Amino acid sequence: MDPTEDKTRAEYALITEQINDSGVFGTPEMVKLAKRQAELAPLIELYDKRERINADLASSRDALNDPELADLAREELPALERDLETVTSELRHALVAKDPDDAKNALIEIRAGAGGDEASLFAGELFRMYGRYIETKGWKTELLSESPSDVGGFKEIIFEVNGDGAYGWLKYESGVHRVQRIPATESGGRIHTSTVTVAVLPEAEETDLEINPNDLRIDVYRSGGNGGQSVNTTDSAVRITHLPTGTVVAIQDEKSQLKNKLKAMSVLRSRLLAAKAEAEQQANREARQSQIGTGDRSEKIRTYNFPQDRVTDHRIGVSKHNLPGFMTGQIDEMLEALRAEDLRLKLEQAGV
Repeated sequence: MDPTEDKTRAEYALITEQINDSGVFGTPEMVKLAKRQAELAPLIELYDKRERINADLASSRDALNDPELADLAREELPALERDLETVTSELRHALVAKDPDDAKNALIEIRAGAGGDEASLFAGELFRMYGRYIETKGWKTELLSESPSDVGGFKEIIFEVNGDGAYGWLKYESGVHRVQRIPATESGGRIHTSTVTVAVLPEAEETDLEINPNDLRIDVYRSGGNGGQSVNTTDSAVRITHLPTGTVVAIQDEKSQLKNKLKAMSVLRSRLLAAKAEAEQQANREARQSQIGTGDRSEKIRTYNFPQDRVTDHRIGVSKHNLPGFMTGQIDEMLEALRAEDLRLKLEQAGV
């Protein structure tokens, strides 16, 4: 038994013992334990399967020395060796590729960076691109907050994606997206460069992170509007400040103060959980840049070059043509390439 298997089996046994303790029944701790047990169960099944195959292989190899069983053993050995190779590969992938957040819903924040009006217009186009992709996956979108620009785009838009595995697929979109094109308002035909920042966070559940109510300052105020009947005449907008970190979330989309508060708490919880995960990652390995960066043109993960009909992901050096199709949500092929590279790097780092 290898050290990783020893550790995994020991953790699984301990969790099973704790779950059977009547003292944790119905508590938040029970939810966490059950969730972790469900994550470990497939690994335990693979270890058990490998153990059975190895036992069968040992028996077949012993049988080679028995004249009556040797022919049968020679027939069985190739299939058993293939089975062992398959289960070993499955274990390698399961050990390094599983991110406990992958199955969660995703919280996406899109903000216009450098480039003024062009950046806000492209922020709107990215929002629609993700919306169309989300539809093809059968997921649902819920708008949490938006700040429209004067030209029809967005200075900022925050929305939630509800669907199994949403975060696992969309997390690769975090970073700075650079667009190169000739704006409609550009009479000289010059190509402009703009940036939009995208942050993808796993939706945080209440059991994921405990927030002390005393650490929060909650302000209510009157929602803004364009005049007329759309102006909210009640103090329904909510701003929540997490005092220890200075994190601020403001939501005013709903007419109900309670709904705005619930949405703001959901965004705050996800941001704090992401910040906690980032701090843990930095403690365990060399410091790295945050996923968003500053919105500067030089900090890019992907470039959308409209004059050349090309989208390039700089992390994997992959370029695709048919940019209009990409902008209508045909991004699966790029995401598959990113997932494959992510897995390759994890396998390499784990040395398996």
